[in-house]
Amino acid sequence: MFRDRNSAEQAYNSLSSRGYTKDDVNVLMSDETRKTHFGSDTADTELGDKAMEGAGVGSAIGGTAGAVIGAIAAIGTSVALPGLGLIIAGPIAAALAGAGAGGLTGGLVGALVGSGIPEEHAKEYESDIKNGGIVMGVNPRNDEDARYFEEEFRRSNGDKVRRY
Repeated sequence: MFRDRNSAEQAYNSLSSRGYTKDDVNVLMSDETRKTHFGSDTADTELGDKAMEGAGVGSAIGGTAGAVIGAIAAIGTSVALPGLGLIIAGPIAAALAGAGAGGLTGGLVGALVGSGIPEEHAKEYESDIKNGGIVMGVNPRNDEDARYFEEEFRRSNGDKVRRY
């Protein structure tokens, strides 16, 4: 979890340096955080582009679970969930679509638990996101990458850096 754009960008760049693409990386933040750190008046970066992917879809999909699930399935890797005020980008967005309406009624905690994060940690991440944090994760290809990302995320002022 990162508190500001610079920290998140540093961590994201460490992922890119190992050959991971934006489609490998999960990014979760509130819509308010996206507007603050990655809005139209901020510098253009790959992480910023990823944050903005879901922004244009939010108003188009409305707030009903059926419409949200359809939109997630249609766009694949990024979505804005207006009813929850969240931007979710990466493989976890597709996992939400696979979970169906039950995945959304459980909210963000349910989606995170469904992706293998312990419930107590999922609740912490949800609280951090509501308080302006940027949660980022990746499924490392090997133990060496996992160790490297743990070190780099901490070096980038990451909080609650964990391996699941």
